[in-house]
Amino acid sequence: MADDIERVSVSIDIEAEGVRHGYLSVPYSHDESAWGAVRVPVATIRNGDGPTVLFTAGNHGDEYEGQIALHKLVRELAADPGQLSGRVIVLPALNAPAVTAGKRTSPIDGGNMNRSFPGDRYGTVTPMIADFVYRHLVPAADAVVDLHSGGRTLSFLPFAAIHDLPDADQRARSLAAMKAFGAPYGLIMTELDSAGMLDTAVEAMGKIFVTTELAGGGTASAETVAIADRGVRNILKHFGMIAGTPDIPGATRFMDMPEGGVHVADDPGLFEIAADLGAAVSKGDLLARIYPLHRTDLPATEIRARIDGVVLQRHFPGLIKVGDCLMILGRDMD
Repeated sequence: MADDIERVSVSIDIEAEGVRHGYLSVPYSHDESAWGAVRVPVATIRNGDGPTVLFTAGNHGDEYEGQIALHKLVRELAADPGQLSGRVIVLPALNAPAVTAGKRTSPIDGGNMNRSFPGDRYGTVTPMIADFVYRHLVPAADAVVDLHSGGRTLSFLPFAAIHDLPDADQRARSLAAMKAFGAPYGLIMTELDSAGMLDTAVEAMGKIFVTTELAGGGTASAETVAIADRGVRNILKHFGMIAGTPDIPGATRFMDMPEGGVHVADDPGLFEIAADLGAAVSKGDLLARIYPLHRTDLPATEIRARIDGVVLQRHFPGLIKVGDCLMILGRDMD
């Protein structure tokens, strides 16, 4: 196939001045619509020269703080685009089929958007979206902010995060943006699996990338939405795109993910949490118990901390399966 074939189209001119609301049109031929398409909402607000920030949410469809915050940001900037210097590109429902279904992955092709980069223009819907974003939107951006939460299966302390990048300058620029976001916690993150992530694709281009995990459980709260609202505006202030200095209401607690901090379930069953989010634990402390569902004569499995640390993440549902991430411990950094 010719390399210049574009399957995904965009209904707006992303380079244009002013406010544009539209969508990416992704071909999707199926039994109910032979010439159908998936539409991924996109908005751009541009006012003169300045940096470009790409904001994304709905990378996973069951994570809500970012989706809500970006819808609010678009409406605020569109009402007064003169407050902005530069350009904002917003994709509040990056994996639109997953967002519609309220699921982590796409019900169309099972695609996990954050394991699909750099994408494939000749693939199914999820890799086609990833390909368009990778080839057309990420190169246009000076920084990318991808807003996540724990979804239905995880819950986190609310943090903004970057990766421990080998390039000192890129790391410093990313760290400054993460600090400016102003979340209660800041994490220098080690991914359990970085292949196919938007994070990895953006960082490989040498650009600033900031992500978040803002609570979870497949819902949002007033507190966590406020963190996201404030954070996206702080990013624009940090880059001089709107007036003011970042609003950071309290000191950010900086943490990393030490080796041995990830705890995975070896048994299925009824999940009892014994150390809540934010709890300080010592090596050997009880983190959780797992009870066999259909036996009363067998002992519960006890999961104990392998290191000293703070509970950053926990499994959210009351049932757990073999291989589920049960808990992650972090540690304080200077």
